[in-house]
Amino acid sequence: MRTIFYISDGTALTAEAFGRAMLSMFPLKIEHKTLAFIDSEAKAEQAVSKINAAHQATGERPIIFHTFVSLELKRIITGSSGSCYDFLDYLVEPLSRELGIDAQPKTNRTHGIQENGGIRDSYDSRIEAVNYSLANDDGSNIADYDQADIILLGVSRTGKTPTSLYLALHYGIKAANYPITEDDDMENLQLPKALKLHRHKIFGLTLEPQRLHEIRSKRREGSRYASMQQCRFELQEVEKMYRREAIPFLDSTRFSVEEIAAKILAETNLERHHY
Repeated sequence: MRTIFYISDGTALTAEAFGRAMLSMFPLKIEHKTLAFIDSEAKAEQAVSKINAAHQATGERPIIFHTFVSLELKRIITGSSGSCYDFLDYLVEPLSRELGIDAQPKTNRTHGIQENGGIRDSYDSRIEAVNYSLANDDGSNIADYDQADIILLGVSRTGKTPTSLYLALHYGIKAANYPITEDDDMENLQLPKALKLHRHKIFGLTLEPQRLHEIRSKRREGSRYASMQQCRFELQEVEKMYRREAIPFLDSTRFSVEEIAAKILAETNLERHHY
């Protein structure tokens, strides 16, 4: 087991994203520890104590992914017994040369709320999109579908809600979602009337029957709803409808929410409101 620390004088989200991406290439058992807002010498010294204690406990040097604006805080962290990596060290200088501009590091610039560069507008767009997705979850507010950027469709427990919220929070996309249920007459499944005017916005999700059975069983074990037979039937019928109505769809069985969202964006070319 290797201990990994993600440390920053800001949110540590950048260090964590970079570190996790790097570590995904290595077959390791890992204990992740995120230390955010290490913005004073006292906090930095406490972080060093945790790093050194992990080294002593495991006999393995902890791996440290860090991003610091303060050079003094960075010096304290790199003085620990951990093996330290700051990817900005390798990228900022060559990028500065290419742009002809000196870097001006600022704490929380990446994930904070600033007025410059449209970051405030991007943040506001994401919050508005999240509120929209929450208000339009599970077919609860079909009157607002004209405002939707995308409408995710699928049977119960195929990942519509988490994908909608991920698209909203990370990309500022107003994603509604609509469930296909037994009330929709599964044996003669048609595109719900509420969606017909918005079919150009619809994207379908599906799963392998075994995976859907496992997910539903955690919620209502032993029920008809969770039975393998019912899962197989519902998925079969909804996929027939997707094909008949020419609705693009994705089997998300082996993909994370992040990957599902990225694949949807790649297929739909939706405009993203990045932060």
